[in-house]
Amino acid sequence: MHNTGMLQASSSTVAHRPHCRFCNAGLQHVFVDLGMSPMANAYRSASEQDRMEPFYPLRAWVCDQCLLVQLEEFETPEQIFGTDYAYFSSYSESWLDHARRYVESVSTRFGLGPQSRVVEVACNDGYLLRWFLPRGIKVLGIEPAGNCAEAARAQGIEVAVEFFGARTANDLKARGYRADLMVANNVVAHVPDLNDFVEGFRILLTPTGVVTFEFHHVLNLIRHNQFDTVYHEHFCYHSLSTFRQILAHHGLQVFDVEELPTHGGSLRVYAQPQGTGIQPVSTRVPALLDVERQAGLTGVDAYLAFGERVKRMKRQLLRFLIDAKTAGKSIAAYGAPAKGNTLLNYAGVRNDFIDYTVDRNPHKQGMTLPGTQIPIHDPAKIFETRPDYLLILPWNLRDEIVAQMAGIREWGGRFLVLIPEVEVID
Repeated sequence: MHNTGMLQASSSTVAHRPHCRFCNAGLQHVFVDLGMSPMANAYRSASEQDRMEPFYPLRAWVCDQCLLVQLEEFETPEQIFGTDYAYFSSYSESWLDHARRYVESVSTRFGLGPQSRVVEVACNDGYLLRWFLPRGIKVLGIEPAGNCAEAARAQGIEVAVEFFGARTANDLKARGYRADLMVANNVVAHVPDLNDFVEGFRILLTPTGVVTFEFHHVLNLIRHNQFDTVYHEHFCYHSLSTFRQILAHHGLQVFDVEELPTHGGSLRVYAQPQGTGIQPVSTRVPALLDVERQAGLTGVDAYLAFGERVKRMKRQLLRFLIDAKTAGKSIAAYGAPAKGNTLLNYAGVRNDFIDYTVDRNPHKQGMTLPGTQIPIHDPAKIFETRPDYLLILPWNLRDEIVAQMAGIREWGGRFLVLIPEVEVID
């Protein structure tokens, strides 16, 4: 039985009602409303500082039919992920290692060798496909951002510069490409036409092929207050139960699932063409579906309680920052991730709290964060200014960053994370 009062409160202030990206049902219920925010990856150059910056509603809905959490589309994928995309996967050592271990695992498990072809959708700068090359396995990357594609090509990786969907899959199939393994890491959240995207995997896979998808598990988003992972470039947030429905609708059967620590708690879902039965269904699939049922993810109410928790979290982190600044403490940040931009814009935290941030990615250095206009510097800046606190914005990489920046302890500097709750790390 739904809490009718809660349902009315969740949607009464919103006049506009979009439709579900998967099942096309009218959306009635707001999952979380983070106010107005710029595009999270729209970093600003010095010449753009005095120009108007577009802000859009940052509001996530949940479908009461299929329970897909989703955002509306305010800018097209071509605008967001076009020729010059700021995110390069290879700047994270832990993510490179994650990719290397994945390649070792699937190569052994599915008997991949020189006779095989691997296709990765959204291959970015070649962070994953590079590990297949020494094994003699043929690879193809599909990547819409030209600058990322060039970085991958520089490593000897063949890349098709385009968005993936049914049309692209049919074109590649007509040119003789078929995939024994398809990989889609942290991309299924980024596609507005979800059905067209998933249909492409059905088309391009061989009858004995396997596809793996990695994505942030919406259960962890809810459990651990990870509201900063909500931003406009993410159109969808998935549970296993909902994602399994989507795959089945397109003739793909889930046969295994792994829970991963990446990005604050992700799933790696394995699927094969429906009806082949080549890969047996792991007991991990029904086990995780049961976990989701017990957590309430098969009904709408568990989603609707999230918004109030986010408001409480905002008040908590602002109290800490206000107290720290009142005490005369200096605060710098590490990283310029999209999640950090959601956090800072929602909380209204600008350079009155955060002096600057640093990032290893030279494509971001010299720019400013969208909305807040906090400047981005090289990490060496930390050791020049010696802040009291170093706020880790990509909290999913906290261990890696604490190890890299351990030198701040020489002057009594302390690390700070704000998600899932305020925590000071000595």
